[in-house]
Amino acid sequence: MKNGSAVAVRDKIAARLLEAGVITETQIEQAKDQQKSEGGSLGLALVRQGAVDEKTYTEFLGDVYNLPVIDLDSHDISDECIALIPSDVATKFQVLPVSRQGRVLTVAMSNPSNIFAIDDIKFITSLDVQPVVASEVAIKRAIDRFYAPTDSLASIMEGIEDDIEIVEEQDDEDVTGGGEEQNAPVVKLVNTLLSEAVKMGASDIHIEPYEKHMRVRYRVDGILQEVMEPPVKLKAAITSRLKIMSELDIAERRIPQDGRIKLKIGNKKVDLRVSTLPCIFGEKVVMRILDKGNLTLDLANFGMEEKALADVYDNVAKPYGMVLVTGPTGSGKTTTLYSCLSRVNNNDVNIMTAEDPVEYNLDGINQVQVRDEVGLSFAAALKAFLRQDPNIVMVGEIRDLETGSIAVKAALTGHLVLSTLHTNDAPATINRMIDMGLEPFLVASSTNLIMAQRLVRRICKNCIEPAPVTPEALADLGLPADAEPMHGRGCDKCNGTGYKGRQGLYEVMPITPALRELILDRASTAEIRKQAVEEGMLTLRQDGLVKIQKGKTTIEEVLRETTVQD
Repeated sequence: MKNGSAVAVRDKIAARLLEAGVITETQIEQAKDQQKSEGGSLGLALVRQGAVDEKTYTEFLGDVYNLPVIDLDSHDISDECIALIPSDVATKFQVLPVSRQGRVLTVAMSNPSNIFAIDDIKFITSLDVQPVVASEVAIKRAIDRFYAPTDSLASIMEGIEDDIEIVEEQDDEDVTGGGEEQNAPVVKLVNTLLSEAVKMGASDIHIEPYEKHMRVRYRVDGILQEVMEPPVKLKAAITSRLKIMSELDIAERRIPQDGRIKLKIGNKKVDLRVSTLPCIFGEKVVMRILDKGNLTLDLANFGMEEKALADVYDNVAKPYGMVLVTGPTGSGKTTTLYSCLSRVNNNDVNIMTAEDPVEYNLDGINQVQVRDEVGLSFAAALKAFLRQDPNIVMVGEIRDLETGSIAVKAALTGHLVLSTLHTNDAPATINRMIDMGLEPFLVASSTNLIMAQRLVRRICKNCIEPAPVTPEALADLGLPADAEPMHGRGCDKCNGTGYKGRQGLYEVMPITPALRELILDRASTAEIRKQAVEEGMLTLRQDGLVKIQKGKTTIEEVLRETTVQD
């Protein structure tokens, strides 16, 4: 430590603490080990392990950065000030707006040398930033206090409602080994975790154990946000309780396990897909929330532009051929496919799906859960489907040449085939299939339509207002000079983020005769894209710009999810 001349700022703080005799070299090494396993700064690890108290550490921070130190625990901050920085930005950079005077915003930071954080805050607020110093621990407490009162463990425990029950009766074993009385807080805590996630509209719950603490995060509108730190002594009990609810083996902690929980929260029935993964300090549990009440299956409500929606309708109504949906994990591909299926789900057709996993149960559709471990792969399921007299087949994903070949064969022999691929945009899907080993003439003759999509956060309707954007920035984006981009100021209804819900961006490419010719000629992705745009296709970026002008999402969201060639 003392011999390193080019040390990072955080190590300089540790060095000063060492020189002052506040901490020892052994404590620094222990903190480094904790930092590697749990993340965060070296200083945070020193405070957590008790090597230095929070006040002393913060004073040293102030000396190193030559900035004022602020005691956030005793500082009252106005709602208007808090609303200037969205909660996801505050959490990401561990910052907190403290006060505003004219065009200067004072921001508490644990690392004032983070120029990226300062630049982002300047861009979001259109204000000059004046940093002051606070410890990470204090900032985290303040974020919990000011952004979401329901986020703190104490308030959640105080607000427990007995309105959650397991639909399928299961044995409530004593998971703490201390009898029913000791187990009750764990049951209440888990029930509250689940019910709060559903109320907040979360799509996933992450429960993560570390050596000396644990954390719970919800994914809301695609962004992970920390909601609480339960007592670390409860980590085994919480995991065991969730395993019992999802009928997993509580004695097996060495291998990953998958299960399912059916819940009734108030009047709402919810399915949770549960996955456990052994980590070095316990099992991480991730739960995907499948709330059928939030499932929208009407394509007309997805926000597609008029021509794109008409192209999808026309091609889903065809008796045979392939309709492909592409995009990264979590971009809403499965929901789009379900919506297409619901549009053609009539008594006179036989619809079969192969999925991994089956996310929602749809009445009138024969759904098959793929199980690779017993040989029931996508390809095997698809082969079996063709002997079941289907009209319409959905394959969760075309992963390999075998599945792709069978899907193409089915599309060419009188079946409508719907599936997904992982490609960046619609034109790239053509060459992805050819690279997979499919002949260009088969791709050209079997494919009806390819749709790429992304999900961006929708501006909160309660606090929407014009965004401060310069004419130069509008021109750089390709927006007209009279465009009026909007953003969310941040309010109670959107948890201070300025966003509420999500909106799709769609790139819909019907395979026209001109595109078929290009595919047969093995044209490049750029040539296919150029032709599709000439025929009226909006790229993902272009569709995003349309959504910006309509006030549905922000410039930041579109830039985050799309590229210029999109």
